[in-house]
Amino acid sequence: MRMKRWISFSLVLLLILSIAVGCSKTSDEKTAPATASESPKGDQAAGTKLEPVTLKIMIPGDRPPDMDLVIAEAERRMKDTINVKLDIVFVPWADLSQKTQVTLASGENIDLIFDAPWLHINQMIADGFYEPLDDLLAQYGKNVLEKRPQQMWDANKYNGKIMAVPLGLVYGTGNSYVVRKDLREKLGIPPIKTNKELIDFAYKVKEQVPGIAPFMAAGTSGQQTYSIVGQRSQFDYDTHVRFTHALGSSLMLYYKNNDGKVYNLLEDREPVMSWLKDARQMYKDGLVYKDILTAKDFFQPFLSGKVAVVTKGSFGTGLSFDQQFKSNVPGGDLETVTFFDGTKGANISNFKQWNFLAVPKVSKNKERAVMFMDWANVKENYDLLSYGIPGKHWEPVGDMEYKQLDTKGYSAFGYVWVWNPIDERSDANRDKKYDEFDAVLRDADNFTKDVLTGFEFDSSAVQNDFSQYNTVEAKYYPALFNGVLDPEETLKKFEAEAGPSLKRIQQELQRQIDAFMAKK
Repeated sequence: MRMKRWISFSLVLLLILSIAVGCSKTSDEKTAPATASESPKGDQAAGTKLEPVTLKIMIPGDRPPDMDLVIAEAERRMKDTINVKLDIVFVPWADLSQKTQVTLASGENIDLIFDAPWLHINQMIADGFYEPLDDLLAQYGKNVLEKRPQQMWDANKYNGKIMAVPLGLVYGTGNSYVVRKDLREKLGIPPIKTNKELIDFAYKVKEQVPGIAPFMAAGTSGQQTYSIVGQRSQFDYDTHVRFTHALGSSLMLYYKNNDGKVYNLLEDREPVMSWLKDARQMYKDGLVYKDILTAKDFFQPFLSGKVAVVTKGSFGTGLSFDQQFKSNVPGGDLETVTFFDGTKGANISNFKQWNFLAVPKVSKNKERAVMFMDWANVKENYDLLSYGIPGKHWEPVGDMEYKQLDTKGYSAFGYVWVWNPIDERSDANRDKKYDEFDAVLRDADNFTKDVLTGFEFDSSAVQNDFSQYNTVEAKYYPALFNGVLDPEETLKKFEAEAGPSLKRIQQELQRQIDAFMAKK
């Protein structure tokens, strides 16, 4: 599943997933070990104090100003039980792929690390960097197991094992475009309902609103789900183009038609080539933000009032996003536009999640790392790590919603380290216009099942090809999929420099898929 997880970036919290959870049994052991290297099980940690351990946790994003206050409160709560101190390392989204890969390869001690199918989780698992978690979770992670439905666990294993904890709420993606509503109304344009109308609006902005770039999208590696063409693919209901298991956020290889085949853009160009040509025309006509390839935070130009449309990995904006924009653009107004089809069966899902938290093999504190994850999946602790200090950063609205009080002190970023579908709250100030669509995403029965549900790709046989290919992709892909480069010319260069490597990756992926399909 293509999850944001999405994301982002300033992701908007989705509604809580109301679905029965699958329970996982823990050991019946009654007494807790006395040593610091071992630990009490799940909720039996209460009343048992261990020697202090500092966990180093690497997650994406920017460190919130009040992060130290939240860490201090978390450590106070943990002191008399699991006795964990937190060393949180934030990595900018644009640097995430390289930084996490280098860190793991160097053997640096990390106890928990963010990874994802669109990043390099399959490769890291194949290379043996992550610890299998089945036994550790059974012994120390009762809350982690119970806060995720069995369907989520079943669909997010690797070779039958839990290699990382899925962070997610839904089974599909809620993509949209955030549009300057004030500009749309000023130009006398009715509400936007189609992609053509969206592009027509961008042209009107170009013609009549000087100083405002019509369109912005993700222009750096690691964010290409939200490039101009990547976002366009999210609304393909004709052929159902989707990202592959091999290249999680690249459409150089892609699936379509739910037929179990792997398509290579260098050989099978449609419909992706048509989207590339459209993006190229947008760029040539001056619709695209001029610094799209150098903006590490692609939302920032939009939030600063310099852009009229930006891609986003959710249906709504959220209070924090709105307030940041309005503080920079007094009198400005926003709306979200989506071309999502909520009809039952219209969307395909393999029920995979988009974000994960893994325990590296090099960790010297594996048991305590899982204990911390378990602690973080207790409601009041989840609230703390997700939203900040109650009464200062946020306040509860019932059991399922929250109201943000301080948009500058602590931003909600639970999706990179604690997300679960039971404890997640919805922003009480969200745009409720799309609540019906959010409900579609939360119900697995609304989706057509992907024929590859349960399949996992083992990349070990083509690791050298990945190394060669990734270097070339970083050079061309962001520019190509945002219209900065001519698609015909660039694909020729792509093929000359990485065509053989891409072909071998395609062939290996197809070989494994064929074997998987033969066993069904």
